[in-house]
Parts: sequence; C-alpha cells; structure tokens
Amino acid sequence: MDARLNLFDNPVAAKSLRYFISAGKVVEDTTLPAATQELVKIRASQINGCGFCTDMHTKDAAHAGETSTRLNLVAAWREATVFTDAERAALELTEQGTRIADAAGGVTDEAWANAAKHYDEEQLAALVSLIALINAFNRVNVIVQQPAGDYQPGQFG
Repeated sequence: MDARLNLFDNPVAAKSLRYFISAGKVVEDTTLPAATQELVKIRASQINGCGFCTDMHTKDAAHAGETSTRLNLVAAWREATVFTDAERAALELTEQGTRIADAAGGVTDEAWANAAKHYDEEQLAALVSLIALINAFNRVNVIVQQPAGDYQPGQFG
C-alpha cells in the first residue's frame, strides 16, 4: 500500500510538516510529562483512526519504557486502573478536544477544571497545543492514507 501523496518529497507538504514538527518540539520542551504526551497522541490517533500515528506513538512510548499493559488500555482508560488522575484528566481533555464536532458545547467546563487541577498554566498550554497538533497530523495522514506498521522508534530523529 502506498500513500496517495508522498509527504516528504512534495515541497509544500514537506514545508508544512516542518512547521508541525517545530510546534511539536515546543511542546516536548515543556514540563508536561513525556508519558502524558505520548498517551495524548495515542488516544487522539485512535479516535481519528490514524494507523500511522497510532503505530508511531505506541512504539515510541514502548521504546521510552511505557508498559504494554498501559499501552493496551489507552482506548479503555476509563475502566483501567493503571492511569493516574492527572493522566485521566489529560485523556478526557484529549477526547473532548478531538471530538469537538460530536458535542455541541465542545470541551466541557468540568473537563477543563479537572485538567487545571493537575496541570499548571504552561502544562495546560502544552496540552492544548499537543491535542491540536496531533489532530492535525492525524488528519494529514488519514487523508493521504499513510500506511502503518513499518515505523521504527526514532525514525524521524
């Protein structure tokens, strides 16, 4: 299976992706825990049906030491006992921020207040930016039907 468009050889796509990657570096350099960042990327990618990003971020998380139990339970985080209250708040914000078209009010005040109990202002800004960014990456990859399964941790730097 080949992607509809080679995102790395196309000058416009490659330039756009460089900006996305730069924005991602800003988030990575914050105090938002790296494990939380990966959980957010995985959950949004699952919701959006982005196989490429789900493959990438589960493998990157495992490579960074995340357990298979936690990775296997991201989609069922509400019923799982392996996530902290802070991670649960981040996952709830991720789900509501990813499914904004499914809810008339967007992200609820309750979800925001719960996240704000666990994260400071810098971390909240990072979380909001990350949710928006992974959704953008997901959409690009889903639109071009980027194949999944061959990603190797650290492949992109």
